[in-house]
Amino acid sequence: MRFLLRILLSALAVVVLSKILPHVSVDTYLTAIIVALVLSLLNFIVKPILIILTLPVTILTFGLFLLIINAIIILLADHLISGFTVDGIWWALLFSLLLSFLQSILFSLLKEDKS
Repeated sequence: MRFLLRILLSALAVVVLSKILPHVSVDTYLTAIIVALVLSLLNFIVKPILIILTLPVTILTFGLFLLIINAIIILLADHLISGFTVDGIWWALLFSLLLSFLQSILFSLLKEDKS
């Protein structure tokens, strides 16, 4: 149940960001839910592999390369999902940062309701 609620909150964040950012678009609400699911799967499976493969670069950049890895994950989701588009790595980077920020706010509200 908690996983489903987190996916729905992530989908809400994706919809909000697609309305705010001009070069990010999501066709339908169902597409936003699919984007949230695919992003969670990519973060679970692909992101650890990318982090291990790029560890020397990440160390040299003091961890800032992790932002690029997040943008790559967003662009990968863009290529996998037909109703979700992000125009370029810079918009993916901004989308990634804002998505993380919105998710942290929404998930903290979820934790407050449980207490």
